[in-house]
Amino acid sequence: MSADPVDASPRSTVLHRTTADGVSWITLNRPEAMNAVTWEQRERVIALLADASADPAVRAVVLTATGRGFCAGADLRGSPAPTRERVPGDVARTIRLGAQRLIAAVLDCEKPVIAAVNGTAAGIGAHLALACDLVLAADTATFIEVFVRRGLVPDGGGAYLLPRLVGPQRAKELMFFGDALAAADAERIGLVNRTVRAGELAGLAAEWAGRLACGPTRAIALTKQLVNDSLTADRATAFAAEAAAQEINMTTRDADEGVASFVERRTPEYRGR
Repeated sequence: MSADPVDASPRSTVLHRTTADGVSWITLNRPEAMNAVTWEQRERVIALLADASADPAVRAVVLTATGRGFCAGADLRGSPAPTRERVPGDVARTIRLGAQRLIAAVLDCEKPVIAAVNGTAAGIGAHLALACDLVLAADTATFIEVFVRRGLVPDGGGAYLLPRLVGPQRAKELMFFGDALAAADAERIGLVNRTVRAGELAGLAAEWAGRLACGPTRAIALTKQLVNDSLTADRATAFAAEAAAQEINMTTRDADEGVASFVERRTPEYRGR
């Protein structure tokens, strides 16, 4: 495994390494604050996800954290100090350029992103996990729509993500009451793909990411885009997008390899291009 030299210090609030099999591990590293995300961490994660999209050597991403918390929400104390009195439009702009950019970076990443939720995921932390393509959770993890406890409206795409994952009634229950949802219950209602013992989480994340990294990367990227877009598209638009995606994918070497390996009755060897 190779380490990003910029993030080699354990003092970094976002650790990063890319393994030999092409998995980018992004790890929030403020365990003393339950990984409440700061402005600097947010910008670093957004940049790393953009790098993963552009780097052909990266074929899957794992997003996780150190300590007992995955992400306890936004750390407002870590935001740049305001330079003037707040005026109408400032809050909406802050949300748009902040929390929404972070969630969009996960949704728009051209590589599959796995959340390995090691502990509490609250507020924007819950939405950060749920924006990922696959969600694995330690059995000690919890998910909390904490906004209502603070008299706030959910942000960071929560009202967009949750109804699409569990339906509007269940989403309203979670957001209206703000109760902690145990990992096993999150799996039961479809927010989590797998729940495992805490000591098994990293191993399962590595296993799943490794499988994805051996897959046809562009086909997976196009599939991700199709599924995400299908949630707001009509049938005609979805069918047209599917046909266009297949047209694009058939220009890749991996598509040729997939067909050739089937004809030759052998295991395909995908290169991610």
